[in-house]
Amino acid sequence: MSKISKMTQMPQQQSDASRTRRLARRLPLVGAAAVGSVVLLAAPAFAHVSVQPAGAAPKGGYATVNFKVPNERDDASTVKLEVTLPTEHPLASVMPQPVPGWKVDVKKSKLAKPIEMHGEKINEAPSKITWTAEDKGVEPGQFQQFPVSVGMLPEDADQVVFKALQTYDDKEVVRWIEPTKEGAPEPENPAPVLKLTAAEEDGHGAAGADDKSGGKDHLKNAAATEDAAAGDTTARVLGAIGIVVGIIGVGFGVFAGRRRSA
Repeated sequence: MSKISKMTQMPQQQSDASRTRRLARRLPLVGAAAVGSVVLLAAPAFAHVSVQPAGAAPKGGYATVNFKVPNERDDASTVKLEVTLPTEHPLASVMPQPVPGWKVDVKKSKLAKPIEMHGEKINEAPSKITWTAEDKGVEPGQFQQFPVSVGMLPEDADQVVFKALQTYDDKEVVRWIEPTKEGAPEPENPAPVLKLTAAEEDGHGAAGADDKSGGKDHLKNAAATEDAAAGDTTARVLGAIGIVVGIIGVGFGVFAGRRRSA
């Protein structure tokens, strides 16, 4: 091969080698960006203590609600949840669903003004629910749902506010008690809020006619909702891992192609 030919190929080889080195340096950045996308996808799971109905929460009716407790600490576990029930709209029927590994206690208090339920006057009503971990509790990177059948929901309100206290195993207590005002930024520690829907046609819903049977139906719905939530979380994690593997695979494919061209 002539000297001129060799000199002509050398810049091309050096250029290819330079591109290969640049690509090799970029691959860790691609991986880091992919991992970052996983963190962003997982971030919504680590939010505030919240409450959501398993189905509808009709005014004047009954509903099963799930108190969702994410562990926001990476060095402590949640071992207690205390939920204060509203006094302005007493809930005469409160039935927690058993949660494995947790002890539950429902405290009742005397009402300032008796309420009527199914033709009977009620002088006291549940005022607080406390769940206490019997084992490790909610560990870092996890969340737990606590289903409760409640009723009768108020007929003259659009929402019910539940104040909650979250206790960690290092004795720290996070107070989720701040009201959320419409049009204002969300407070740092907002209280869980249950949004109510329009009253059902019969006035009290199917559960209103029979408190016990209605409570059982709501608790079954809660169990199904919890299973669905767990499945959805697993699917999101697997999907995120698939994205990472795909991005890294494309990066290595380009890198291998560059090496063959060189």
